[in-house]
Amino acid sequence: MRQAANGAKGGWRTDTTPLRRAFPLLGPLTDAQWVSSRDNDRGIPSPELVISGFARLAQGKLAELTAAHAFASEGPADDFSSWFEKPLKGEGPENPQWIRSHELDRDGSGYSTKLWFDRRSDTVRFWALNPYGQAR
Repeated sequence: MRQAANGAKGGWRTDTTPLRRAFPLLGPLTDAQWVSSRDNDRGIPSPELVISGFARLAQGKLAELTAAHAFASEGPADDFSSWFEKPLKGEGPENPQWIRSHELDRDGSGYSTKLWFDRRSDTVRFWALNPYGQAR
């Protein structure tokens, strides 16, 4: 994999502006580590775009989300199995206890978003197909 667009160490991206666009419900995010299936992409994403990674929620945001939505203990089914996700293996919170709300996931024709949250670290793990909408 080529170096991420912003030159972050580890081969992942740390910029949060694309994440704010992809996940507006999550509010401001920090401490991001994420990758894209189209590394070094600075143009308009295509329908094949996938982003995957971690970010930290603002203090109190997860409490707000858990008060408004039904959550259950559920972790991701895989451990970053796609070729472009390799830089993320072994990253993220230590010993996470993932919870998930299917109410916050999005699935439709040509797009999908899955979100998992760790209460102890206020971290979100995300995986999204075409998170900015379909290219036209």
